[in-house]
Amino acid sequence: MTDTSSPSRTNAKKTGVQRNSLLKLVVVAGFVLVLDQATKLIILHTLPLNGEIVVIPGCFNIVHLLNPGGAFGFLAGSGGNFRHIFFLIVSVLALGLVFYFYRLTPGRYRFLSMGFALIFGGAMGNLMDRLRFGQVVDFLDVYVNHWPAFNAADSAISIGIAIFVFHMLFGKMPDEMAGKR
Repeated sequence: MTDTSSPSRTNAKKTGVQRNSLLKLVVVAGFVLVLDQATKLIILHTLPLNGEIVVIPGCFNIVHLLNPGGAFGFLAGSGGNFRHIFFLIVSVLALGLVFYFYRLTPGRYRFLSMGFALIFGGAMGNLMDRLRFGQVVDFLDVYVNHWPAFNAADSAISIGIAIFVFHMLFGKMPDEMAGKR
C-alpha cells in the first residue's frame, strides 16, 4: 500500500493543479486578447478614423476612435510622453497585481479566477494598443447617457472587475486573499 500523503505526491499534485490553473489563465486571457485585437483590426481596416456605422439609431454605433487617455479619457489632455510612459508603467503594474491575485486564488474559486483572467486578457489587449499606437482603439459606442466608446478589452476588464466586486461585497473572497491563513 502506498502512502498518498507523502510530500512528493502532494507536490506533484500541486504542480498539476498549478499547471491547470496557468493553462486556464492562458486560454481565457488569450481568447480575450485575440478577440480584442481581431475586432480592432477589423475596425482599423474597414472604418476611417472618426467614422461611424449606426447600428441602432440613437442607441448603439460602431465607431473608430483613438483614446490617448485611460478609462473615461483620464489624462487624455496631458503631454504625450508623460501619458504614454505613465500608462505603460500602470499597465505593467496592473498585470503583475492581477497575476498575483490570480495565483493566490484557490482552484475551487473558478468564477473569481475567471474574473482575474478576463481582467488580465483585457489589460494585455489595451497594453498592446499602447505599445503599437501610443493609444487605444475604441469602437463600441453605446448611448446610455452617451457612455464613452470602448472595446472588447474594456468589456472583459469590466466583467472581470464586476466578478471581483461581487466576491468582495458578498464575502465570497478566499481566506488566502482576505488575509486569513
